[in-house]
Amino acid sequence: MGRFIQIVEVGPRDGLQNEKAVLEPAVRADLVRRLEQAGAKRIEAVSFVHPKYVPQMAGAEEVMAALPHEAGRSRIGLVLNGKGYDRALATGVDEVNVSVAATDGFGLKNQGLAVKDQLAMLSDIVARRHNAEASEGAPSLSAMISCVWGCPFDGEVSVDQVADMVGAIAEMGVGEIGLADTIGAGDPWAVTKKVEAARAAAPDATLRLHFHDTRNTGLANAYAGVEAGIDVLDASVGGIGGCPFAPGATGNIATEDLVYMLARGGFETGYDLDALIATARWIGDAIGRPAPSALSRAGGFPKR
Repeated sequence: MGRFIQIVEVGPRDGLQNEKAVLEPAVRADLVRRLEQAGAKRIEAVSFVHPKYVPQMAGAEEVMAALPHEAGRSRIGLVLNGKGYDRALATGVDEVNVSVAATDGFGLKNQGLAVKDQLAMLSDIVARRHNAEASEGAPSLSAMISCVWGCPFDGEVSVDQVADMVGAIAEMGVGEIGLADTIGAGDPWAVTKKVEAARAAAPDATLRLHFHDTRNTGLANAYAGVEAGIDVLDASVGGIGGCPFAPGATGNIATEDLVYMLARGGFETGYDLDALIATARWIGDAIGRPAPSALSRAGGFPKR
């Protein structure tokens, strides 16, 4: 058996949040179930943001209500602040992923908070979990740093910026820290440098990578991450997605494309490729446009 790479499916959240089509909560819950049938164990199912700003994510509570707890499944809720965390707790999500930005420019646009204020917000959430809520079976907690490889407002992001932020988050006791290429500006060599810096800053944390394919480097960046020792990657079924607050940002790397590449390289993911391709085509029909992934068009190889 080859090395196992965990793929966190983000299609129901990051995949749908930038689409013109606004899908009903029941359809989004159906997407989660289809992805789980295709092998997904961790799914970013909902986002607790104000529907005024991201109407595609309205009804997170309804989505979660349609997804009763199941052993071996983890449904993740994305939050941007303490209010979102309160909503997430009320729905019984299995995990909470707190989004913070590497730059003031994006943080102010996305959350209305500069970097130092985002870190203070995250620290408050961590403290709440460790104190009052830990005894009540609070969901696990991770943090995702956006714009690690470039910001649409502040431009280049240095290795030191990323290392400093990763170190600060690790000091809070967050066990999983994600590095996101929100606008798809990264390249494989920059991935290696920032992964190495993040690992040095947080040697005990699990690092998770999240790539968008805006400039057609997403799979190459995923390859660089795996070669650098990363075992947790995000991907979105069909390659759908984008960020409403990042001009020009397109979808994430496609789950089926990533699974195919890893399988050809001898890695294990636990996904059923044919079921993923079928789900990608299904969600393309649901949003009214073909999914942009390569495998949703070409299929796998060899043909079965």
